[in-house]
Amino acid sequence: MKKNFTKKKFNQAKEKDVIITIKRLGINGEGIGYYKKKIIFIPGALPGEVVVAKIIKDYPHYIQGELVRIKEKSPDRVDFPDKVNAEIGGLELAHLAYDKQLEFKKDNVLEALKKYHPRGYNKYKVKNTIPAPDQWHYRNKAQYQIEKDHGKTKLGLFAPNSHRLIDLPVMPTQSEDTQKTEREIKHLIDKLHVPVVNVYKHLGGVKTIAVRQSEASGEIQVTLITIGHKIKNLIPLAKEIMKLPNVVSVYQNETDWKNPQVWGNKTEKLLGKNQITEEILGKKFALSPRAFFQLNPVQTVNLYSEALKFLDLTPEQTLIDAYSGVGTLGILASDLVKQVVGIETIPEAVEDARHNVELNHIKNAEYFQGSVEKILPELQKGGFPVDALIVDPPRTGLAKSLIKTILRVKPKTFVYISCNPSTLAQDLVLLTEAYDVRLIENVDMLPQTPRCECIVKLTLRK
Repeated sequence: MKKNFTKKKFNQAKEKDVIITIKRLGINGEGIGYYKKKIIFIPGALPGEVVVAKIIKDYPHYIQGELVRIKEKSPDRVDFPDKVNAEIGGLELAHLAYDKQLEFKKDNVLEALKKYHPRGYNKYKVKNTIPAPDQWHYRNKAQYQIEKDHGKTKLGLFAPNSHRLIDLPVMPTQSEDTQKTEREIKHLIDKLHVPVVNVYKHLGGVKTIAVRQSEASGEIQVTLITIGHKIKNLIPLAKEIMKLPNVVSVYQNETDWKNPQVWGNKTEKLLGKNQITEEILGKKFALSPRAFFQLNPVQTVNLYSEALKFLDLTPEQTLIDAYSGVGTLGILASDLVKQVVGIETIPEAVEDARHNVELNHIKNAEYFQGSVEKILPELQKGGFPVDALIVDPPRTGLAKSLIKTILRVKPKTFVYISCNPSTLAQDLVLLTEAYDVRLIENVDMLPQTPRCECIVKLTLRK
């Protein structure tokens, strides 16, 4: 009996490092192979490669692996950026040649359609992914976590699926100005002895530093996200931050220990301007700290231009802009239609949208705060002709109640912008009860990551 136990232990040790041939990439950019007829996920591995991997955890239906070394390298492999921790999120495809990244993102959409098979999916025209003008330093917003580790201040991002903070002096997809501002603020926090959150001792302080820069004006907006309201030396810190290049405002956002989200609900301006101003396709957009705006402003021009083409709007139409945010799409479309009605749940975003209507001297756009599934039928009952609809939901996709509302209201022209092929394909299963999918266009908003934006043109079936 002892002998068998020893043999079993020996086999387990022997199987810690395994040789795997990578067949394809998963939806999150990880290499996929098979070990003893079970699927194994190995981040950092590429299709066609033979790799040595370590088994990290053996789950009932799959294995989580870790790349040890590459025995046979893919011709599509490129060098990972220097001086960057490969564990960090947001660079899952940085080792893959860019043209192959674009192919992967198109394949992601096709695979999602095959998995959920909405009506007529095998006849959809899925176009090649539109490449980003800039593959590096394109992100104009940084949200870095800050903590003290054995007396040393660390500023960066958490390792995926953990609370282990990786210090991030260099992030090659982040704009140089936002990254430099983050590091300067870290230095000022140390200099002024501003309290930083201590999770283990449950002590409040600065938790996250959010820095956003306008591509059009160069203005930088800083938000200090804190646990607790009265933070020692916060105002002196804000005064010093205002002296940094391009910084025009400093805000405090207050959250609490129970909130799993980065941002809390209470935001207060400490110093400077109320908003920074961005410009897209000749229209101006004022942005408050919590307002959503695409992270890649240069590529956003291509995304919204394609979306407007897909809508194919006419001057007599009323456009419903659902999940309207700060009013970007609706305001861009306002010159093409009779009327724009925007719907958004976040009050600050609605305020920004209304401000942006005034900023652009637009007379035919109105924005409402609330859920789309409630307001859309109310608008129809009130006499608003729902001719055209555009939706740009979060990664979770459309609420089932909203899909039922859309199928009941039945706008003739309908465009869906999605940042998640999986939830898009699931939503199309229901939407194609009344609509045909004419075209799907991929736009690469986030190079070096597996994420992509899809624009879908749907036409009401006669």
